[in-house]
Amino acid sequence: MMKRYWFGAALFFFASTQLVCGQSALVERTLKAIPGQNVRVGIYTSIRPDCTSGPLPAIRLAHAPAHGVVSVKRAMLKATNVKQCLAIDVPAFVAFYHAAQDFNGADEFELEVTFSGGRKEIQNFRVSVAGANGGQGI
Repeated sequence: MMKRYWFGAALFFFASTQLVCGQSALVERTLKAIPGQNVRVGIYTSIRPDCTSGPLPAIRLAHAPAHGVVSVKRAMLKATNVKQCLAIDVPAFVAFYHAAQDFNGADEFELEVTFSGGRKEIQNFRVSVAGANGGQGI
């Protein structure tokens, strides 16, 4: 069963720093996570200029996290006001990070995303994992 995700344009695009190296780009991202819970780290899709779906990118876990797991699920992205498209409903991949239940601290992982046409993007994620009490035992 496919889940449907609705994201406004502000949530669809991630703020990132890109360093272009030939045909590859390096994207640095930081995020916060709670031990034992999934956090969405990326939405990957392809939208053509005529607002139809293009081929989905290939996603590879280039460097696994030391204190958690990364998973990718297929979903349908339903959004409004993305680029020139007023409304879209296209397939997408959604990536999640899940920190170990008993872990508090820093973790890191890297995804390699290959888009149609061969363009690659290396996405480095730095994760700060802390419980609801800020990671301090009581």
